[in-house]
Amino acid sequence: MIKKEEILHLAKLSHLKFSDEEIVKLEKDLDSILDYVDQVKEVTGEAEKSIGAVHNVMREDENPFSSGENSEEIINEFPEKEGDFLKVKKIL
Repeated sequence: MIKKEEILHLAKLSHLKFSDEEIVKLEKDLDSILDYVDQVKEVTGEAEKSIGAVHNVMREDENPFSSGENSEEIINEFPEKEGDFLKVKKIL
């Protein structure tokens, strides 16, 4: 919990002046901010343990037509093809 003296010290360092009401509001606001920072530290602390762990995030390449029930139908219906490949327009 942040104290009034600490807020006054920070205000003096930053050349700011606060009324007593503003100091009370700042105490509450800074406490909630510091609580949130503690929560973030907890989460990132757990994540830091897994940083550097190596695991495969890529999926295996599969031919979508090899296991399809209607793959031959689709290939035959496509307007342009080359063997088992479907020809499409260039994008770039």
